Amino acid sequence: MTALPETMTAMAITGKGGPEVLQPVTLAVPQPGEHEILIKVRAAGVNRPDVLQRKGLYPAPKGHSELPGLEVAGTVAAVGKNASRFKIGDAVMALVNGGGYAEYCLADERATIAKSASLSFEQAAALPETFFTVWHNVFERGALQPGESFLIHGGTSGIGVTAIQLAKAFGSKVYATAGSAEKCAACVSLGADRAIDYTSENFADVIKAETAGKGVDVILDMVGGDYIDRNIKSLADDGRMVNIAYQKGSSATIDFMRVMLKRLTITGSTLRIRSAEVKERIARAVESKVLPLVNEGRVQVPIDSTFALADAAAAHARMESSQHIGKIVLKVA
Repeated sequence: MTALPETMTAMAITGKGGPEVLQPVTLAVPQPGEHEILIKVRAAGVNRPDVLQRKGLYPAPKGHSELPGLEVAGTVAAVGKNASRFKIGDAVMALVNGGGYAEYCLADERATIAKSASLSFEQAAALPETFFTVWHNVFERGALQPGESFLIHGGTSGIGVTAIQLAKAFGSKVYATAGSAEKCAACVSLGADRAIDYTSENFADVIKAETAGKGVDVILDMVGGDYIDRNIKSLADDGRMVNIAYQKGSSATIDFMRVMLKRLTITGSTLRIRSAEVKERIARAVESKVLPLVNEGRVQVPIDSTFALADAAAAHARMESSQHIGKIVLKVA
């Protein structure tokens, strides 16, 4: 067994601000706790929460790495004393609470999945955060069923491209919003039945027309703000709205009479602060219900672009441009 180095290179947030505050630092290689594994990182996913953390709006949970990076793929370099799912050398992909922008990263083995041979390390690193989030929020909290209709906002985001494909694969009619003709075409190519260009169309009007006034059964929203009231108008009786982010703000004025009369359910969640036990349950569900679709090629992991670890600032600039279609990934080794 190759001895672990004492230090590693990581990209740290050196102050609140723009992408330029991401700077390389040399840190000690962390040691795994009892249920943890140490992953030699080959690739790390870049996500919107990383941008929020860089701006000082989404701090790392207490006791976890303050480095950005919520998902990684690589090989197991060390295991904790009570970690038994994986052995040194295994190729894995993991949801982590932070620390992904580094050459080595700790992961709780319960939120770790064996890497499929059908996936590159870059694709594997782009999977955990989005697939865990979509599975939990669309199919568990939103309880989307075959034959129901589904609307996803931000259809070409990492969450969006995943949600479109999974909802379609499990038998739903899918609507998606996006910000250009090119992005709408990408949504349709991934399986959306109708893509709505929010720069020229009001999605609530489109949904009303497309569904003959019935509305959709489930909405996954990352926008918030004035979308919230329009989402409520766009839901069918007994519809469910799930909020996972608020790019336009978390406050809104809504008519709760409509919520009552239509028997709506409004819910939401954030994954990072959930317990290891909850993440383990989601991981096993993704492993058994979703990964087979990926391995069969029925669900893709679209990669927009890849950047070297040292170019994490450029990766963040790409994300903040909102021009990406699919996931942005850092290649670490």
